[in-house]
Amino acid sequence: MKQKFVTIGLIQSKVSSDIPANVKKTEKMIRAAAKKGAQIICLQELFQTPYFPQWENMDKKSYAETIPGPTSTAMQKLSRELGVTLIVPMYEQLGNKFFNTAVVFDSKGKNIGKYHKIHIPHDPGFYEKEYFEHGQAGYKIFTVQGVKFAVLICYDQWFPEAAREVRLSGAEIIFYPTAVGDIVGYKAEGDWHDAWETVQRGHAIANSLYVATVNRTGREGRMQLFGQSFISDPFGKILKRASVDKEEILVQKLDLTKNEFFSEGWGFMRNRRPDTYKTLVTNKLTKKSKKLQNVAHYKDEIKALGANK
Repeated sequence: MKQKFVTIGLIQSKVSSDIPANVKKTEKMIRAAAKKGAQIICLQELFQTPYFPQWENMDKKSYAETIPGPTSTAMQKLSRELGVTLIVPMYEQLGNKFFNTAVVFDSKGKNIGKYHKIHIPHDPGFYEKEYFEHGQAGYKIFTVQGVKFAVLICYDQWFPEAAREVRLSGAEIIFYPTAVGDIVGYKAEGDWHDAWETVQRGHAIANSLYVATVNRTGREGRMQLFGQSFISDPFGKILKRASVDKEEILVQKLDLTKNEFFSEGWGFMRNRRPDTYKTLVTNKLTKKSKKLQNVAHYKDEIKALGANK
């Protein structure tokens, strides 16, 4: 089997309330990643703005931009100048609707499409349904220089159905731009960071493909982001992991032929039984329970958020 390589880059950074400064800093980090050989570079979720959905009743228009607009145009020019593919997650205003979007520019600066986040949470500290429409355009496969990849955004990473869908559609890599961490003052039951990393490594294993997750770091309002962006191979091995609290650039060369090596070796694709999965496309368990507001950990979360205002 002829080997097939691509070098990817992830940009983990801290985000302030100064949007132009965030963009300028990210541009410098992109240049550094390109200098290290990265061919496809992914930024973190909502890369140029604070993670505003942790608050309710924020002004949408103060954070949103159209595409094209100032930020996307700057990123498009940079991709053309450096000859790299850029995955740019940002808050998009499209007419009267607002989306959590990832737009992709290829190495010639061409806009080759965008993905609208499909799974939208709405819980204390993550009031995203107040700000984002559910994506209706489906999952996207982007192809650059013969490499096929998908972009799924943050909360999408908890859903095995999304990972399986893009794998079956041809993705060789899943990029997960993310903004996730702990609520300061709230002691969660269990280790959320471990769960977050483990579920994505599980997607890599179950689907025999690379997973590249880029997270923010630092503290933003009531949120302590846990950084630790990582790249997993198709059998869940962590190839690189960033630190908890530092701004970092991860660059890693991937051998995409390993996808088929693991897929064929373990038979995870060919031994599927689609005829037995009918319940997966029903609406079972999709309604929010009215009892949730009385659950102890839910109350503790709300209390911690109030204390950190």
